[in-house]
Amino acid sequence: MIDITGDRGSNVKNDVLSGITVALALVPEAVAFAFVAGVEPMVGLYAAFMMGLITSAIGGRPGMISGATGAMAVVMVALVAQHGVQYLFAAVLLAGLLQILAGVFKLGKFIRLVPYPVMLGFVNGLAIVIFLAQLGQFKITNSLGELEWMQGSALYYMLGLVGLTMAIIFLLPKLTKAVPASLVAIVTVTLLVHGLDLEARTVIDFVRDMLPAEQKASATLAGELPTFAIPMVPFNLQTLYIILPTSVILALVGLIESLLTLSLIDEMTDTRGSGNRECVGQGVANTVNGVFGGMGGCAMIGQSMININSGGRGRLSGITAAVVLLGFILFAAPLIEMIPLAALVGVMFIVVIGTFEWASFRIIRGVNKEDAFVLFLVTAVTVIADLAIAVVVGVIVSALVFAWKHAKHISAKTHTDNDGWKVYELQGPLFFGSVSYFKDLFDPQNDPQDVVIDFNESRVWDSSGVDAIDSLADKYQQQGKKLHIRHISAECRALMNKAQGYVEMNLNEDPRYKIATDKLG
Repeated sequence: MIDITGDRGSNVKNDVLSGITVALALVPEAVAFAFVAGVEPMVGLYAAFMMGLITSAIGGRPGMISGATGAMAVVMVALVAQHGVQYLFAAVLLAGLLQILAGVFKLGKFIRLVPYPVMLGFVNGLAIVIFLAQLGQFKITNSLGELEWMQGSALYYMLGLVGLTMAIIFLLPKLTKAVPASLVAIVTVTLLVHGLDLEARTVIDFVRDMLPAEQKASATLAGELPTFAIPMVPFNLQTLYIILPTSVILALVGLIESLLTLSLIDEMTDTRGSGNRECVGQGVANTVNGVFGGMGGCAMIGQSMININSGGRGRLSGITAAVVLLGFILFAAPLIEMIPLAALVGVMFIVVIGTFEWASFRIIRGVNKEDAFVLFLVTAVTVIADLAIAVVVGVIVSALVFAWKHAKHISAKTHTDNDGWKVYELQGPLFFGSVSYFKDLFDPQNDPQDVVIDFNESRVWDSSGVDAIDSLADKYQQQGKKLHIRHISAECRALMNKAQGYVEMNLNEDPRYKIATDKLG
């Protein structure tokens, strides 16, 4: 049985009202991302409905909103342009199956490997991307069919309505939290624009700007229920060759954005979602999209922030948003068409302010310049490229910084025992980054006849460390000296070549741990 509240801090009234607010914000973005991907508006709207409904019902994070997203839309462009929308549906279907497998094999836990500066960079980058995306609403189509920046009264009305929307959202919660401030702002601005017949572009104007001239007059958001249809593509290896690269990228981008958004909401609400369950939920939703004519998607940080800030905490909020969205598409499309874009832009600007991690400036002012560099890097790559590349780059750079720092942590205490043997008591990790420091600790030429290397306070992490021990043993052998290696694991000993004969085994004291190397696979 599905718990539609799904969180102890949720209630039905807040979830329903917040869901209605989110549904209003989903429409223009779903349409915009559909055009980004090169597909019809209804393909984006269907995706927003199916993603939102399924992930809210069976996903791993109550209160998180999923739908058609820009991060995934940009991946689809080339496939749609070259092979058509049916191949897109097939790619989304395969991406969903890959995401389900990720959940089944419990790969969602690897999101914990994303460092905090990478998370901050991801959030800040998305906030900037959301902000930049709204600037497109300040453009209009001129007589030549080209987009140009607003001027004169049109610009002033737009700025004034955006400011009014933001003011209502900011001030209303100080008076009452009985209803979501975003919903009140959208309704108020819509009534004001149409009541006073103000010069303001609406959602339907935005849709018409994206269409060829012959289709503008008949443009509408009205639609029908999505219908089941297997993608009309040949089911052979050639099709797999075409869609597999896109499917893999879609699956990765969708999971990364969804799991990072899940972690962000966990932190905001002081609760914890299930990453693996979210992988399965996203996968099922994308699989359904593939056979019901949707463009697929993933978690939407902007709409999720609207939902959380409006009081939506339970599964009912996402389900409500999806159902209301479908209701608008089927029965109330004219109402959506009437909403001024300025109201939606104002809502998204508030989202940008709330999404941006202002605490990141403390890291920038702090002494840890490496974290500040990673934060800036991930933010920049998110804006310039896409989320998946940014996170991968951030994790790699963070790992290299970590390796560089810990490479210097290896050291050795030396003393001479009662037998005149020189003992090196190692401390710190021995891995690819610390190999050069490890070799500098020893003096084979001037050391006595018998030398002991004690690994009791050290650990060999990879095959580079094992190779360094072999190399050191070879140097002592060339000097005609005896080397003794103590307290090393059986796995290390098995991988050694030249140093294997120098190991003094002590089954009671020797550690047991695995080494990161393919030889043990």
